[in-house]
Amino acid sequence: MTELAISGMTCESCATHVRQALEKVPGVRSAQVSYPKGTARLTLAPDTPVAALVSAVAAAGYRARVPEAASGPSRDGFFERARSWLGSGQKARGGEVLHVAVIGSGGAAMAAALESAERGARVTLIERGTTGGTCVNVGCVPSKIMIRAAHVAHLRRRSPFDAGVSAAEPTILRDRLLAQQQARVDELRHGKYESILQGSPAITVVHGTARFTDARSLTVVLRDRGEQVVAFDRCLLATGASAAVPRIPGLADTPFWTSTEALASSEIPPRLAVIGSSVVAVELAQAFARLGSQVTILARNKLFFREDVAIGEALTAAFRDEGVEVLEQTQASRVAHAGGEFVLTTNHGELHAERLLVATGRTPNTRGLNLEAAGVKVDEQGAIVVDDHMRTSAPNIYAAGDCTTQPQFVYVAAAAGTRAAINMAGGDAALDLSAMPAVVFTDPQVATVGLSEAEARQAGIETDSRTLTLDNVPRALVNFDTRGFIKLVAEAGTGRLLGVQAVAAEAGELIQTAAIAIRAGMTVHDLADQLFPYLTMVEALKLAAQTFTKDVKQLSCCAG
Repeated sequence: MTELAISGMTCESCATHVRQALEKVPGVRSAQVSYPKGTARLTLAPDTPVAALVSAVAAAGYRARVPEAASGPSRDGFFERARSWLGSGQKARGGEVLHVAVIGSGGAAMAAALESAERGARVTLIERGTTGGTCVNVGCVPSKIMIRAAHVAHLRRRSPFDAGVSAAEPTILRDRLLAQQQARVDELRHGKYESILQGSPAITVVHGTARFTDARSLTVVLRDRGEQVVAFDRCLLATGASAAVPRIPGLADTPFWTSTEALASSEIPPRLAVIGSSVVAVELAQAFARLGSQVTILARNKLFFREDVAIGEALTAAFRDEGVEVLEQTQASRVAHAGGEFVLTTNHGELHAERLLVATGRTPNTRGLNLEAAGVKVDEQGAIVVDDHMRTSAPNIYAAGDCTTQPQFVYVAAAAGTRAAINMAGGDAALDLSAMPAVVFTDPQVATVGLSEAEARQAGIETDSRTLTLDNVPRALVNFDTRGFIKLVAEAGTGRLLGVQAVAAEAGELIQTAAIAIRAGMTVHDLADQLFPYLTMVEALKLAAQTFTKDVKQLSCCAG
């Protein structure tokens, strides 16, 4: 009987999938897979290659390795060959097990640490603050909880069905919402980060602040006093980013909020001023407005001015309809705070508010790492320069996530962390961002993937584009919510889909379909020929594709 350790299973169904995959391998006479134990017990024909077993498990979406306990010799040398095969690229110079140091514990760091451990490396993970990084603690998770609560409050106050379903002003108990939000954050941090690290014997967690001593070692100032030197064969930098604070006279002397303080605040201020015009600014501005604040956004240009102009226009119209004041081409030249009130001096007069949220982007957490000692280069904003393999300018040092020149999304960070781990072990994994979807969780949502018309032109590609307003989409019509549009950008002549921009309710749920279509090299004609379920918002992609050859206003509601 031969045993493999299986990771990645989350239920009994996963165990079934692994068993079925193993049973298809020539030479496997029987396979028993246990989800609780994370093992596969196999009866094999002589000389059945372990590579075939591991490959079959990998193809099914899981990982297999030979347990350390199976180190004893066997008559056919199976385990020696298995360990040799699994350990290829995992050894440092001198034959020792590869030692990987990971600085950080967020999405990129965790993905890299776990992948490195799976590949047989010894990992030292160094975290100076709270385990889990930005996303679970002070970013994606708490913000989406707050946004959802605000959405529910908004619908109770106002919806397209008020004539038939009575509306009422909701009572907002912010302290209870905050407790609910924090409980879920704590649950996810423990379940997806802390407990996983505690259950990974190949990963050692060091709590402290790391800096490079040279290109092969780190000095860690420990949280519990003292220092520790960590020598490594490979190192991954995954230190994330923090809220950027603009240099506005007087601002530093005031109790302004960044997103971190805003999400943790137990108050809903009567008046909230927001400096910023991109993702964090608009998401939190609308959430606070729906929870009861009178919100004013100061946009230096317009909302989402770097995106297709129609996106900013559609979102601005939606905000103003809800009572959110959007001041375009407006900048604060001075900020003061006295008597519990902020006073912002702007090019359009003074603005007064009880609270001020500054949401003008995020700055990479790279200061204090002593990157110069390791030969790691950064750009003008302090972001670590990496290539598509997550390699930095220094041999054996990699970086991933928000501290790099990559887009600041947690799913990009996690994908980069996994690929970095593969490459640190001698592999060749690149991160392709050509079809990277992005979502802004406002209402309506903003979702994009691929190239905009402007980006395509800059790349020298001639385009043919169509924009479909949502009054042509049956799902939007029956929802009585036709705010927004779907825009398809195609290559002129071939019709190859290059990009999609959407402003719509639940736009984030349709954008992945567009991403897959772009990744597959589909044309708008291919997209128009696909079957889309009726009534769904994703059907808008088919309808928008049909506009390249038809007038959809002249089609029946579910015309193929």
